[in-house]
Amino acid sequence: MGTTRGEIVAATLAVLDEHGLDGVTMRAVAARLGVQHNTVRWHASSKGRLLELASDELLAHCLDEPLPEAFPDRLKELSRRCRTALLSHRDAARMVAGVFAAEPHTLRYADSVIATLLAAGHSPRTAAWTHWTIFYLTLGHTQEQQAAQEAAPALLPDQDMADSYPALTEVLPYVGPDSFDQRFEFALDLIIAGLPPAGGPLDPGHQR
Repeated sequence: MGTTRGEIVAATLAVLDEHGLDGVTMRAVAARLGVQHNTVRWHASSKGRLLELASDELLAHCLDEPLPEAFPDRLKELSRRCRTALLSHRDAARMVAGVFAAEPHTLRYADSVIATLLAAGHSPRTAAWTHWTIFYLTLGHTQEQQAAQEAAPALLPDQDMADSYPALTEVLPYVGPDSFDQRFEFALDLIIAGLPPAGGPLDPGHQR
């Protein structure tokens, strides 16, 4: 029996975890599986295609469990699941940010987020742009968190910064490696609080 696409994708994620994004190559995936390079190329014609398939797989299980019915709880839970999926593999956020994965799992996740906003009465434009705003937040936030796991933070609490950067010094306790969960929830709440009233004049894009 030949190697399947699913096995190729699983091997790609395993290489990602072991060597990071820069270590993901067609040959490294082939070596992981013990197959020829052309076997991988049969399923993914390039490294970029390989990363698209792996990125799509990350979101495969975001909709497996039941979701809250009410808005905005449903939107928040979808966003949290996306972040959890990205955090489940080393460099995953950086990988996803570098590709355009218009693949089934990614499209299904986006469709669910946008449908949640449409069902809450928001216009198509607001629904689409809110989805992308939250998705970009999630990618950037998770990239920062994963980078912090790889290296020490640039600003250390014991550095004397007060004279040169007094404002940064004051907020330093709130930007450490232990605050990522709280910062994500804060940003998510901020985006949702800033949404225009559903169906109102400040929510352009409704068909009149």
